[in-house]
Amino acid sequence: MAEDSLPYLNATGYITKVLNKIQEAETPKRFSQDFLATTLQMPGGSPRPVIPFLKRIGFLGSDGTPTELYKQFRGSRRGAAAAEALRIGYRPLYRVNEFVHDATDQKLKDVIVQVTGAEKNSKRVGSIAASFKALKAFADFSPQAEEAEVETSALAATEDQVGHVPPGTEGLRLGYTINLNLPPTSDIAVFDAIFRSLKEHLLR
Repeated sequence: MAEDSLPYLNATGYITKVLNKIQEAETPKRFSQDFLATTLQMPGGSPRPVIPFLKRIGFLGSDGTPTELYKQFRGSRRGAAAAEALRIGYRPLYRVNEFVHDATDQKLKDVIVQVTGAEKNSKRVGSIAASFKALKAFADFSPQAEEAEVETSALAATEDQVGHVPPGTEGLRLGYTINLNLPPTSDIAVFDAIFRSLKEHLLR
């Protein structure tokens, strides 16, 4: 497998800076070099490799358009979205070890070497590992985060069912009873995310 099959930056600090700034700025119609330089205030050529990196992890489409995963990262599902981005961008690593995000630094590099065929002490292996860890710092692989994701998806599906009105039945007034099975967690942020989505999608 080619070494460039895994996304990475040599200056990995830009990954952290850009991901932090993404959460503060409005979602652009297109994530361009101009947006990076002006809105995110990161001019020059050094930060530009972040754009293809964001495409590789599923945050941007091929034309630079922010994806749904990008928008989720900006919202209440930041940790779960970052975890999904890791699985997308570093899928070859997850094929070898589905819990590679829990691996020690040395074991992470071992898997990278296995996948890429590069020398263990090469600069590229170190950059891939550092890029992986920079993104992982934002990720949440906890069961609570994944359960919150399932609940949000369920609410979105319910919205589609509630919002559909067959032709000729516009005068009907229907009532719905929604039963929520909340995940067992002491993290109030999980419940905030669930009820915020309920309010946004169903109680309008």
